[in-house]
Amino acid sequence: MSRRLPVLVAADTEDAKSARPVRLIAADEALEGRVGAWASANGFKGQKGRLLLCPDEAGEIAEALFGIGKGFEPMALRALADRLPGGVWRLDGVPNDQASLAALAFCLGSYAFDRYTKVGTEPSARLVTPDGVDVERVLDLARSCDLVREMVDTPAADMGPLQIETMAREIAEESGATISVITGDALLEANYPAVHAVGRAAIPARAPRMIEIHWNADKTDLPLLALVGKGVVFDTGGLNLKTGAGMRNMKKDMGGAAHALGLARQVMRAGLAVRLVVLVPAVENAVSGDAFRPGDILSSRKGLTIEIGNTDAEGRLILADALARAGELEPDLTLDFATLTGAARIALGPDLPPLYTDDEALAADLLAASARVQDPVWRMPLWAPYADALDSDIADLRNDSAAWAQAGSVTAALFLKNFAPEAGAWAHLDIFAWNPRGRAGWPQGGEVQAMRACFDMLKARYPG
Repeated sequence: MSRRLPVLVAADTEDAKSARPVRLIAADEALEGRVGAWASANGFKGQKGRLLLCPDEAGEIAEALFGIGKGFEPMALRALADRLPGGVWRLDGVPNDQASLAALAFCLGSYAFDRYTKVGTEPSARLVTPDGVDVERVLDLARSCDLVREMVDTPAADMGPLQIETMAREIAEESGATISVITGDALLEANYPAVHAVGRAAIPARAPRMIEIHWNADKTDLPLLALVGKGVVFDTGGLNLKTGAGMRNMKKDMGGAAHALGLARQVMRAGLAVRLVVLVPAVENAVSGDAFRPGDILSSRKGLTIEIGNTDAEGRLILADALARAGELEPDLTLDFATLTGAARIALGPDLPPLYTDDEALAADLLAASARVQDPVWRMPLWAPYADALDSDIADLRNDSAAWAQAGSVTAALFLKNFAPEAGAWAHLDIFAWNPRGRAGWPQGGEVQAMRACFDMLKARYPG
């Protein structure tokens, strides 16, 4: 396992008494005495993200200065967990309303994926819990985030459809939820033809499956929340084979499933006032004699036929069946997560996931939550005139949009809209689930995107 928790120290413990301070310093903030002289000698002026260790008269590190630039951003404290020397530290100068987010940032910065290394990487720096922080809630959210990151980081050989099912069963069991799984050719009998088509080329041990979790199902007076996640455990591109470079990180193509499961865990652990259904189609887009082909026409659970123009546009196919299943349950709110398009990265880069929804209230709530918890998303348009790019001459629609539309992330979202529940609100998040640039507190590899914003929005809508 790669969890590095807990890294928080309760304020009333013996360890806390020896904690050294980390002072948050704004740009050009005046510093006096020995510390001021040391800062001046080292060119420290409160620059954003700059860490300066300050010695005492004996040459021992007595405190640290951390630059916050022109304003405090709690998530910047992720870097401290990586950069502070070992021992116990406390934060000085954190606003009370940002204390929980600061503690969470430190926890997130303590994650390291060391499952396959010979030497474990136990955390060295620990943080005294700031005043007013509910430690268990912070640690629980950090664990859900770590779960997502570890699932994404794990190679496909060890994170296949069966392993996703196993994780889903563990999450369900932890909170007393029920789970059902439909596997292999049984998907056809159960009317999940698109999930079956995408995953049927894999070997039997990695057969496609549809995972469905229900929680609070008997509390029919509560609104129904549906979480849907794309679970392509590895994407070769199918017969439209990816290049070697394009295939390199495709273990992360189940990032949507990991996010849906991580958010579901957090919803259940927090006891939010909802009925919950989680829908995860888990498949491997493999290459074999039985792989689906360009030119094939697939059926879907909703009854719409889909012309296959490109087998590398497979995620939207399995989501089509999952979203159709969600619609049958008439949810109050549906959120889907998917590592769906490279076009989203071209539009917004790796750190800023696009959000698609036609529901103005939901968009406003999600954007407000995103700002509160520093978990960025950017609203993109479900631009109706581009829907024509999905027209097919021989089927109800095609899975690859016509080249004239160009906006691949938008047209992918428009494709999903054909299958999204008509009841309630729906939002689609085209996440990357990956840090391509490693830096202190943000190691290269799996990353949680938009999940904390969604959870914060859900807490506000459905408080437990």
